[in-house]
Amino acid sequence: MKKDIHPSYHTINVVMTDGTKFTTRSTMGKEGDTLQLDIDPKSHPAWTGASARLIDTAGQISKFTKRFGSFSAKK
Repeated sequence: MKKDIHPSYHTINVVMTDGTKFTTRSTMGKEGDTLQLDIDPKSHPAWTGASARLIDTAGQISKFTKRFGSFSAKK
């Protein structure tokens, strides 16, 4: 195996959006550096369950509803 081709794997500090901190190992930066997160599972709507708004800019949703609105699956 070649020497000195792998990045340094070391300990860094991670600060989440709410200020909580934890330590992990990474190849980012140098030993002891801090990674400040802008988005994390505590604040991002994909993880928090916050409802997303559906924006119908081109009218595609209304076209679909008009065309297939009366269509329903029968059991």
